Amino acid sequence: MKIRTFPLSNLLRMTTGDTDRKKLLQSESFLMLTAIIWGLAFVAQRMGMDYIGPFAFNGIRFALGAVSLLPFFLFRRKKDPNATSRSKSRLTWIGGLIAGMVVFMAAGLQQVGIVYTTAGNAGFITSLYIIIVPLLGLFRKHRISIRTWTGALVALAGLYFLSVTQQLTFSPGDGLVLFSAVFWALHVLVIGDFAPRTDIILLSIIQFLTCSVLSMSTAFILEKTTWQMVYNALIPILYGGIMSVGVAYTFQIMGQRFAPATHAAIILSTESLFAALGGWLILSEVMTSRQIAGALLMLTGVIISQIRKFNQGK
Repeated sequence: MKIRTFPLSNLLRMTTGDTDRKKLLQSESFLMLTAIIWGLAFVAQRMGMDYIGPFAFNGIRFALGAVSLLPFFLFRRKKDPNATSRSKSRLTWIGGLIAGMVVFMAAGLQQVGIVYTTAGNAGFITSLYIIIVPLLGLFRKHRISIRTWTGALVALAGLYFLSVTQQLTFSPGDGLVLFSAVFWALHVLVIGDFAPRTDIILLSIIQFLTCSVLSMSTAFILEKTTWQMVYNALIPILYGGIMSVGVAYTFQIMGQRFAPATHAAIILSTESLFAALGGWLILSEVMTSRQIAGALLMLTGVIISQIRKFNQGK
């Protein structure tokens, strides 16, 4: 009887492949948890507006988000006191301040818009930032693929069915959220410019604190806020600050360590589905058949814009 040998190299390849698949599964699980947390955050943001003003809500939740990241920053600084050089620290502060101002505009417009629209609508419209990012690249003379243009047109058709009524009226809340999506897309570009050259955790803390200070300053001018209002909105604020900002951003970083960028974008885009599901289950929001068709078109457009040919390996 001939005994077949099994080369050690084959065993190593199998073991390595299993390890890679396990890492990919773990990464995509973290990304799916991120999408769920972010989707339900639209529900928390909508609930918070029953008790407190939009800018006060953002001011408190982004402050909580910054505080929730401090343990990670201090732990790493304790392990390596020289982790951030002086020049890198200066660039991190510049990037954090710029990113914080952009987040202030994006989160502010979104939060005010949610007052006048549903959590589901806000979730789907916000997801358009994935398509807006490459469109903004036109100003940098970036080439845009046919896939992106196709996805944008499909998503635009979906936006029409989701937000424009048969009487050809457009909800002001949907309009504000759409405008906020432009700033979320701009935020992606800003982070893309600064993240490779800065301390990303410190950058996140600075941008969240900047957004918090600007939001609280605006609330002081435009809104009336009492401790009772904060107490009444405490659960939505805690969820929006600790879960949506602190936990979800951490999960996103963990998830994108091994997941391909295209996989990550498609998984994260499902936050709009969880926003609609949460709005239905928790807030009793109901979407018409026209709105459901529009939401599905928007999600399809987002996915089309992210899918690449398999032979590209991304």
